[in-house]
Amino acid sequence: MIPFNKPYYSGNELSLISEVMETRILTGDTEPIKRCESLLENKYGFKKVYLTNSCTMALEMAAVILEIKAGDEVIIPAYTYVSTANAFALRGAKLVFADSKKDQPNIDEDQLESLITPHTKVIVVMHYAGISCNMNKILEIAKRHNLFVVEDAAQCIDAYYKNTPLGSIGDIGCFSFHETKNIHCGEGGFISINNPGLIRKTEIVRNKGTNRTDFIKGEVNKYEWMGLGFSAIPSSISAAFLLAQLQKIDEVQEKRRAIWELYYQRFSSSAAGAAFKLPVIPADAKANAHLFFLICNDESERNELIEYLKLNGIQAVFHYQSLEISPYYKSRIPRAENAQRLSECLLRLPLYFDLSVKEAGFIADKVLEFYSERLKKNI
Repeated sequence: MIPFNKPYYSGNELSLISEVMETRILTGDTEPIKRCESLLENKYGFKKVYLTNSCTMALEMAAVILEIKAGDEVIIPAYTYVSTANAFALRGAKLVFADSKKDQPNIDEDQLESLITPHTKVIVVMHYAGISCNMNKILEIAKRHNLFVVEDAAQCIDAYYKNTPLGSIGDIGCFSFHETKNIHCGEGGFISINNPGLIRKTEIVRNKGTNRTDFIKGEVNKYEWMGLGFSAIPSSISAAFLLAQLQKIDEVQEKRRAIWELYYQRFSSSAAGAAFKLPVIPADAKANAHLFFLICNDESERNELIEYLKLNGIQAVFHYQSLEISPYYKSRIPRAENAQRLSECLLRLPLYFDLSVKEAGFIADKVLEFYSERLKKNI
Protein backbone atom coordinates (compact mmCIF):
# COMPACT_ATOMS: atom_id res chain seq x y z
CA MET A 1 0.00 0.00 0.00
CA ILE A 2 1.28 3.48 -0.91
CA PRO A 3 0.27 5.46 2.22
CA PHE A 4 -1.33 8.87 2.09
CA ASN A 5 1.49 10.30 4.17
CA LYS A 6 4.93 9.25 5.37
CA PRO A 7 6.66 11.61 7.84
CA TYR A 8 9.91 13.09 6.57
CA TYR A 9 13.23 12.47 8.33
CA SER A 10 16.31 14.51 7.49
CA GLY A 11 18.77 12.05 9.03
CA ASN A 12 20.15 14.53 11.57
CA GLU A 13 17.35 14.43 14.14
CA LEU A 14 18.99 11.93 16.51
CA SER A 15 22.30 13.79 16.51
CA LEU A 16 20.71 17.09 17.51
CA ILE A 17 18.47 15.41 20.09
CA SER A 18 21.54 13.74 21.63
CA GLU A 19 23.21 17.13 21.96
CA VAL A 20 20.17 18.44 23.81
CA MET A 21 20.03 15.45 26.13
CA GLU A 22 23.65 16.02 27.10
CA THR A 23 22.78 19.53 28.31
CA ARG A 24 20.21 18.08 30.78
CA ILE A 25 18.04 21.16 30.07
CA LEU A 26 14.89 20.07 28.29
CA THR A 27 12.34 22.81 29.00
CA GLY A 28 12.03 26.58 28.74
CA ASP A 29 13.39 28.95 26.13
CA THR A 30 16.38 26.77 25.37
CA GLU A 31 18.99 27.11 22.63
CA PRO A 32 17.27 24.75 20.11
CA ILE A 33 14.03 26.71 20.47
CA LYS A 34 15.80 30.03 19.95
CA ARG A 35 17.65 28.66 16.90
CA CYS A 36 14.41 27.50 15.29
CA GLU A 37 12.69 30.82 15.99
CA SER A 38 15.62 32.84 14.62
CA LEU A 39 15.84 30.68 11.51
CA LEU A 40 12.14 31.22 10.77
CA GLU A 41 12.34 34.96 11.41
CA ASN A 42 15.41 35.40 9.21
CA LYS A 43 14.25 33.17 6.36
CA TYR A 44 10.65 34.37 6.12
CA GLY A 45 10.66 37.85 7.63
CA PHE A 46 8.22 37.27 10.48
CA LYS A 47 8.53 40.10 12.99
CA LYS A 48 8.51 37.68 15.92
CA VAL A 49 8.21 33.88 16.10
CA TYR A 50 7.38 31.75 19.13
CA LEU A 51 7.45 27.97 18.88
CA THR A 52 4.38 26.25 20.31
CA ASN A 53 3.45 22.65 20.98
CA SER A 54 0.83 22.69 18.19
CA CYS A 55 -0.96 24.94 15.73
CA THR A 56 -4.08 24.43 17.84
CA MET A 57 -2.22 26.04 20.73
CA ALA A 58 -1.10 28.91 18.48
CA LEU A 59 -4.72 29.56 17.49
CA GLU A 60 -5.91 29.42 21.11
CA MET A 61 -3.15 31.84 22.05
CA ALA A 62 -4.30 34.18 19.27
CA ALA A 63 -7.80 34.29 20.71
CA VAL A 64 -6.47 35.25 24.16
CA ILE A 65 -3.92 37.73 22.78
CA LEU A 66 -6.74 39.50 20.92
CA GLU A 67 -8.88 39.43 24.08
CA ILE A 68 -11.82 37.66 22.48
CA LYS A 69 -14.79 37.46 24.84
CA ALA A 70 -18.48 36.56 24.90
CA GLY A 71 -20.41 38.80 22.53
CA ASP A 72 -17.55 39.22 20.08
CA GLU A 73 -18.07 37.90 16.56
CA VAL A 74 -15.32 36.13 14.66
CA ILE A 75 -15.57 35.35 10.95
CA ILE A 76 -14.01 32.00 10.08
CA PRO A 77 -14.09 29.71 7.05
CA ALA A 78 -16.75 27.01 7.06
CA TYR A 79 -14.25 24.75 5.31
CA THR A 80 -11.42 24.37 7.81
CA TYR A 81 -10.24 22.16 10.64
CA VAL A 82 -12.15 22.29 13.90
CA SER A 83 -9.19 23.86 15.75
CA THR A 84 -9.78 27.10 13.85
CA ALA A 85 -13.26 27.30 15.33
CA ASN A 86 -12.54 25.90 18.80
CA ALA A 87 -9.91 28.53 19.56
CA PHE A 88 -12.46 31.34 19.41
CA ALA A 89 -15.54 29.40 20.55
CA LEU A 90 -13.69 28.54 23.78
CA ARG A 91 -13.48 32.27 24.52
CA GLY A 92 -17.24 32.64 24.08
CA ALA A 93 -17.19 34.22 20.63
CA LYS A 94 -20.03 33.90 18.18
CA LEU A 95 -18.70 32.17 15.07
CA VAL A 96 -19.80 33.57 11.72
CA PHE A 97 -19.06 31.15 8.91
CA ALA A 98 -17.86 32.31 5.50
CA ASP A 99 -18.24 30.05 2.48
CA SER A 100 -15.47 28.90 0.16
CA LYS A 101 -15.04 30.11 -3.39
CA LYS A 102 -16.73 28.13 -6.15
CA ASP A 103 -13.45 27.11 -7.76
CA GLN A 104 -11.24 26.58 -4.67
CA PRO A 105 -11.53 25.84 -0.93
CA ASN A 106 -10.30 29.24 0.30
CA ILE A 107 -12.59 31.78 1.92
CA ASP A 108 -14.72 33.86 -0.47
CA GLU A 109 -13.55 37.38 0.31
CA ASP A 110 -16.41 38.87 -1.72
CA GLN A 111 -18.92 37.89 0.97
CA LEU A 112 -16.97 39.23 3.95
CA GLU A 113 -18.57 42.67 3.95
CA SER A 114 -22.03 41.14 4.30
CA LEU A 115 -20.93 39.18 7.39
CA ILE A 116 -19.45 42.10 9.33
CA THR A 117 -21.48 43.66 12.15
CA PRO A 118 -20.64 46.15 14.93
CA HIS A 119 -19.68 43.11 17.05
CA THR A 120 -17.16 41.68 14.60
CA LYS A 121 -13.62 41.70 15.96
CA VAL A 122 -11.54 39.28 13.87
CA ILE A 123 -11.41 37.79 10.38
CA VAL A 124 -9.70 34.41 10.32
CA VAL A 125 -8.49 33.07 6.98
CA MET A 126 -7.17 29.59 6.25
CA HIS A 127 -4.89 29.16 3.24
CA TYR A 128 -5.94 25.71 2.09
CA ALA A 129 -3.14 23.48 0.75
CA GLY A 130 -0.70 26.37 1.09
CA ILE A 131 -2.58 28.31 -1.59
CA SER A 132 -3.00 31.94 -0.62
CA CYS A 133 -6.28 33.73 -0.05
CA ASN A 134 -6.73 37.17 -1.62
CA MET A 135 -4.92 38.96 1.20
CA ASN A 136 -4.91 42.44 -0.32
CA LYS A 137 -8.69 42.56 -0.40
CA ILE A 138 -9.06 40.90 3.00
CA LEU A 139 -6.65 43.37 4.62
CA GLU A 140 -8.40 46.31 2.96
CA ILE A 141 -11.75 45.16 4.37
CA ALA A 142 -10.26 44.56 7.81
CA LYS A 143 -8.61 47.99 7.89
CA ARG A 144 -11.84 49.72 6.84
CA HIS A 145 -13.74 48.05 9.71
CA ASN A 146 -10.88 48.15 12.25
CA LEU A 147 -10.63 44.36 12.51
CA PHE A 148 -7.76 42.02 13.32
CA VAL A 149 -6.71 39.40 10.77
CA VAL A 150 -5.49 35.97 11.87
CA GLU A 151 -3.96 33.65 9.29
CA ASP A 152 -4.52 29.97 9.95
CA ALA A 153 -1.34 29.03 8.11
CA ALA A 154 -1.20 25.45 9.40
CA GLN A 155 -0.40 24.15 5.90
CA CYS A 156 1.67 27.11 4.73
CA ILE A 157 5.35 26.85 5.55
CA ASP A 158 7.26 28.20 2.51
CA ALA A 159 4.09 29.38 0.72
CA TYR A 160 3.69 32.94 -0.59
CA TYR A 161 1.28 35.69 -1.62
CA LYS A 162 2.80 38.28 -3.98
CA ASN A 163 6.25 37.04 -2.90
CA THR A 164 5.39 37.62 0.77
CA PRO A 165 5.38 34.52 3.02
CA LEU A 166 1.97 33.42 4.21
CA GLY A 167 1.54 33.90 7.94
CA SER A 168 3.49 37.17 7.83
CA ILE A 169 0.66 39.26 6.36
CA GLY A 170 -2.08 39.38 9.00
CA ASP A 171 -1.68 40.50 12.60
CA ILE A 172 -1.02 36.91 13.67
CA GLY A 173 -0.08 33.73 11.82
CA CYS A 174 -0.51 30.20 13.19
CA PHE A 175 1.52 27.30 11.77
CA SER A 176 1.62 23.54 12.24
CA PHE A 177 4.56 21.16 12.48
CA HIS A 178 2.34 18.08 12.77
CA GLU A 179 3.82 14.98 11.16
CA THR A 180 1.54 15.38 8.13
CA LYS A 181 3.11 18.74 7.26
CA ASN A 182 6.02 19.42 4.88
CA ILE A 183 8.41 19.54 7.80
CA HIS A 184 7.48 18.54 11.32
CA CYS A 185 8.45 17.51 14.84
CA GLY A 186 5.66 14.99 15.34
CA GLU A 187 3.44 17.54 17.08
CA GLY A 188 4.36 21.21 17.09
CA GLY A 189 3.82 24.61 15.58
CA PHE A 190 4.55 28.29 15.97
CA ILE A 191 2.81 31.62 16.22
CA SER A 192 4.11 34.56 14.20
CA ILE A 193 3.37 38.02 15.57
CA ASN A 194 3.42 40.57 12.77
CA ASN A 195 1.71 43.36 14.71
CA PRO A 196 4.41 44.77 17.04
CA GLY A 197 1.74 45.94 19.48
CA LEU A 198 0.91 42.30 20.29
CA ILE A 199 4.42 41.04 21.10
CA ARG A 200 4.39 41.93 24.80
CA LYS A 201 0.97 40.28 25.30
CA THR A 202 2.16 37.16 23.46
CA GLU A 203 5.14 36.72 25.78
CA ILE A 204 2.78 36.70 28.75
CA VAL A 205 0.21 34.38 27.18
CA ARG A 206 2.79 31.75 26.15
CA ASN A 207 4.31 31.74 29.67
CA LYS A 208 1.15 30.66 31.52
CA GLY A 209 0.02 34.27 31.88
CA THR A 210 3.17 35.37 33.70
CA ASN A 211 5.92 37.90 32.99
CA ARG A 212 8.56 35.15 33.20
CA THR A 213 10.25 36.52 30.07
CA ASP A 214 10.95 39.77 31.93
CA PHE A 215 12.41 37.77 34.83
CA ILE A 216 14.70 35.78 32.51
CA LYS A 217 15.91 39.06 30.97
CA GLY A 218 16.69 40.38 34.45
CA GLU A 219 14.16 43.19 34.15
CA VAL A 220 12.22 42.14 37.29
CA ASN A 221 13.34 40.28 40.43
CA LYS A 222 10.37 37.88 40.33
CA TYR A 223 7.68 36.92 37.87
CA GLU A 224 3.97 37.17 38.60
CA TRP A 225 0.57 36.22 37.19
CA MET A 226 -0.33 38.97 34.73
CA GLY A 227 -3.31 37.47 32.89
CA LEU A 228 -4.61 34.41 31.10
CA GLY A 229 -2.10 32.14 29.47
CA PHE A 230 -0.99 28.68 28.41
CA SER A 231 1.85 26.24 28.84
CA ALA A 232 2.70 26.68 25.17
CA ILE A 233 6.46 26.19 24.93
CA PRO A 234 7.57 22.85 23.43
CA SER A 235 10.40 20.74 24.82
CA SER A 236 14.00 21.10 23.68
CA ILE A 237 13.79 17.60 22.22
CA SER A 238 10.94 18.62 19.90
CA ALA A 239 12.83 21.78 18.92
CA ALA A 240 16.00 19.81 18.15
CA PHE A 241 14.00 17.44 15.93
CA LEU A 242 12.45 20.43 14.17
CA LEU A 243 15.79 22.18 13.72
CA ALA A 244 17.12 19.17 11.79
CA GLN A 245 14.14 19.50 9.46
CA LEU A 246 14.30 23.28 9.05
CA GLN A 247 17.91 22.93 7.94
CA LYS A 248 16.71 20.81 5.00
CA ILE A 249 13.55 22.70 4.08
CA ASP A 250 14.76 23.83 0.64
CA GLU A 251 15.55 20.23 -0.33
CA VAL A 252 12.16 19.08 0.95
CA GLN A 253 10.32 21.78 -0.96
CA GLU A 254 12.10 21.06 -4.23
CA LYS A 255 11.06 17.39 -4.09
CA ARG A 256 7.47 18.09 -3.04
CA ARG A 257 6.95 20.69 -5.74
CA ALA A 258 8.27 18.25 -8.35
CA ILE A 259 5.70 15.62 -7.30
CA TRP A 260 2.91 18.22 -7.24
CA GLU A 261 3.86 19.36 -10.74
CA LEU A 262 3.96 15.76 -11.99
CA TYR A 263 0.40 15.20 -10.83
CA TYR A 264 -0.82 18.48 -12.31
CA GLN A 265 0.82 17.97 -15.70
CA ARG A 266 -0.37 14.37 -16.01
CA PHE A 267 -3.95 15.27 -15.21
CA SER A 268 -4.16 18.51 -17.18
CA SER A 269 -2.75 16.89 -20.33
CA SER A 270 -5.13 13.93 -20.33
CA ALA A 271 -8.65 13.85 -21.76
CA ALA A 272 -9.73 11.84 -18.71
CA GLY A 273 -8.41 14.63 -16.49
CA ALA A 274 -11.17 16.90 -17.75
CA ALA A 275 -13.67 14.74 -15.86
CA PHE A 276 -12.67 16.27 -12.51
CA LYS A 277 -11.42 19.63 -11.24
CA LEU A 278 -7.79 20.39 -10.42
CA PRO A 279 -6.42 22.87 -7.85
CA VAL A 280 -6.66 26.51 -8.91
CA ILE A 281 -3.53 28.53 -8.10
CA PRO A 282 -4.11 32.30 -8.38
CA ALA A 283 -1.48 34.20 -10.36
CA ASP A 284 -0.28 36.06 -7.24
CA ALA A 285 0.15 32.89 -5.14
CA LYS A 286 3.05 30.49 -4.86
CA ALA A 287 1.84 27.28 -3.23
CA ASN A 288 4.12 25.06 -1.16
CA ALA A 289 3.02 21.63 -2.45
CA HIS A 290 1.59 20.74 0.94
CA LEU A 291 -1.03 18.54 -0.66
CA PHE A 292 -2.55 17.69 -4.03
CA PHE A 293 -6.30 17.45 -4.26
CA LEU A 294 -8.96 16.68 -6.83
CA ILE A 295 -12.57 17.81 -6.76
CA CYS A 296 -14.86 15.04 -7.96
CA ASN A 297 -18.35 15.60 -9.32
CA ASP A 298 -20.24 14.18 -6.36
CA GLU A 299 -19.77 12.24 -3.14
CA SER A 300 -20.54 8.87 -4.68
CA GLU A 301 -17.88 9.35 -7.37
CA ARG A 302 -15.36 10.50 -4.75
CA ASN A 303 -15.98 7.44 -2.59
CA GLU A 304 -15.78 5.11 -5.57
CA LEU A 305 -12.42 6.63 -6.55
CA ILE A 306 -11.09 6.19 -3.00
CA GLU A 307 -12.11 2.53 -3.10
CA TYR A 308 -10.68 2.02 -6.60
CA LEU A 309 -7.33 3.45 -5.52
CA LYS A 310 -7.38 1.33 -2.37
CA LEU A 311 -7.88 -1.81 -4.45
CA ASN A 312 -4.78 -0.76 -6.40
CA GLY A 313 -2.68 -0.28 -3.28
CA ILE A 314 -3.07 3.50 -2.92
CA GLN A 315 -4.40 5.30 0.12
CA ALA A 316 -6.30 8.45 -0.85
CA VAL A 317 -8.44 10.37 1.64
CA PHE A 318 -11.10 13.05 1.85
CA HIS A 319 -10.70 16.10 4.10
CA TYR A 320 -12.69 18.59 6.20
CA GLN A 321 -16.39 18.36 6.85
CA SER A 322 -17.99 21.80 6.62
CA LEU A 323 -18.23 23.11 10.19
CA GLU A 324 -21.56 24.72 9.49
CA ILE A 325 -23.24 21.31 9.11
CA SER A 326 -21.35 19.62 11.94
CA PRO A 327 -23.27 18.06 14.86
CA TYR A 328 -22.09 20.88 17.12
CA TYR A 329 -23.82 23.41 14.86
CA LYS A 330 -26.60 21.18 13.52
CA SER A 331 -29.30 23.62 14.63
CA ARG A 332 -27.97 26.26 12.26
CA ILE A 333 -29.27 26.75 8.73
CA PRO A 334 -26.45 25.85 6.33
CA ARG A 335 -25.46 28.64 3.97
CA ALA A 336 -21.95 27.53 3.02
CA GLU A 337 -22.92 25.56 -0.07
CA ASN A 338 -19.45 25.53 -1.62
CA ALA A 339 -17.86 24.29 1.62
CA GLN A 340 -20.48 21.56 1.88
CA ARG A 341 -19.76 20.49 -1.69
CA LEU A 342 -16.03 20.30 -0.94
CA SER A 343 -16.78 18.11 2.05
CA GLU A 344 -18.51 15.70 -0.30
CA CYS A 345 -16.25 15.91 -3.36
CA LEU A 346 -12.65 16.75 -2.41
CA LEU A 347 -10.06 13.96 -2.44
CA ARG A 348 -6.37 14.13 -1.50
CA LEU A 349 -3.65 12.05 -3.13
CA PRO A 350 -0.42 10.85 -1.49
CA LEU A 351 2.30 13.51 -1.46
CA TYR A 352 5.41 13.21 0.71
CA PHE A 353 9.19 13.50 0.39
CA ASP A 354 9.86 9.77 0.08
CA LEU A 355 7.22 9.27 -2.63
CA SER A 356 9.12 8.30 -5.77
CA VAL A 357 8.45 9.66 -9.24
CA LYS A 358 7.53 6.14 -10.28
CA GLU A 359 4.98 5.84 -7.47
CA ALA A 360 3.49 9.26 -8.22
CA GLY A 361 3.20 8.30 -11.89
CA PHE A 362 1.48 5.06 -10.93
CA ILE A 363 -1.02 6.97 -8.75
CA ALA A 364 -1.77 9.39 -11.60
CA ASP A 365 -2.23 6.45 -13.99
CA LYS A 366 -4.77 4.82 -11.69
CA VAL A 367 -6.77 8.02 -11.26
CA LEU A 368 -6.91 8.50 -15.02
CA GLU A 369 -7.73 4.82 -15.50
CA PHE A 370 -10.69 5.18 -13.15
CA TYR A 371 -12.08 8.12 -15.10
CA SER A 372 -11.35 6.55 -18.48
CA GLU A 373 -13.43 3.53 -17.49
CA ARG A 374 -16.27 5.81 -16.31
CA LEU A 375 -16.17 7.75 -19.58
CA LYS A 376 -16.40 4.50 -21.58
CA LYS A 377 -19.43 3.41 -19.57
CA ASN A 378 -21.16 6.73 -20.29
CA ILE A 379 -20.61 6.63 -24.05
